[in-house]
Amino acid sequence: MIRAKIAGNVGALNAESPITLAEAESTVTSVAQPSAAEPTLRIRATKGWAALNLRELWSYRDLLWILVERNIKVIYKQTALGMAWVALQPLIAAAILALIAGRVAKLPSDGTPHLLFVFCGLTIWNYFSQTAQRSSTSLINNAQLVSKVYFPRMLIPLSHTFSTLVDFAVTLIMLFIFMAIYHVPPTLRLLAIPGFLFLTAITATGVALWFSALSVKYRDTSYALPLFLQIWFWASAILYPSSMIDSPRLQTLFALNPVVGFVEGFRWCVLGRSALTPTILWITIGMSTLALLSGAFFFRRVERDFADII
Repeated sequence: MIRAKIAGNVGALNAESPITLAEAESTVTSVAQPSAAEPTLRIRATKGWAALNLRELWSYRDLLWILVERNIKVIYKQTALGMAWVALQPLIAAAILALIAGRVAKLPSDGTPHLLFVFCGLTIWNYFSQTAQRSSTSLINNAQLVSKVYFPRMLIPLSHTFSTLVDFAVTLIMLFIFMAIYHVPPTLRLLAIPGFLFLTAITATGVALWFSALSVKYRDTSYALPLFLQIWFWASAILYPSSMIDSPRLQTLFALNPVVGFVEGFRWCVLGRSALTPTILWITIGMSTLALLSGAFFFRRVERDFADII
């Protein structure tokens, strides 16, 4: 009797509510259909000399800007003088070096006051050296991030290439102040500063990629880089002009050091005079490109082992 009563109620419900029944049937039918196959992403270790995969770097550009912002905050957070350190360091260094070069060593400065001459060279050199030094230990300092999360590892040293541009901008403003003090008029040559800054950036990035990759396996690289940069500083035309070298052949060999090219080019933009020639410029472009490509391919070659040995 109870079963007959329940069956009658169900029959009446179906008769009164055909729409509800149709919806229920359509729902059951849609569930029974097989779902479309979802794409599968497989992450595999690269073999041999892997390609740079610039498309992947571009897809992670948001992460790059986050790392750049973090680098800037970490450097100047909880400091008494903050951004003033960016101005004080090159100013004190330029004053001491100008005194040594002008008063003690009696080095020429191409008719420019020694303080302005040295400060102009230090402006572009500091950007180069700071980018290389901060990037050299960047992978070690972010060991937990590298070993636990997948993303292009090249973004970590690249972030320092962009974050040090803040220091360069502050130093460049100070350089313009020195130009006004020494009555050096601005010219249209200043428009070429971004070009030489780009050469400096790609050279510094190439050196940073080499040393950041080597520091993962050889931790004493962080001790060797400051010594290497110090020797590189004295081997570049920062305290003295390249015009001191009379032989064109020796000048060409000297230009194999890319720092010479962009330092002389920067002085050409600011001071209007330097030993920059088209030959030195083309050699600098070639050496800067070589430094970037060799560093990038070497980094990609060894980055597959970073998570295991860091």
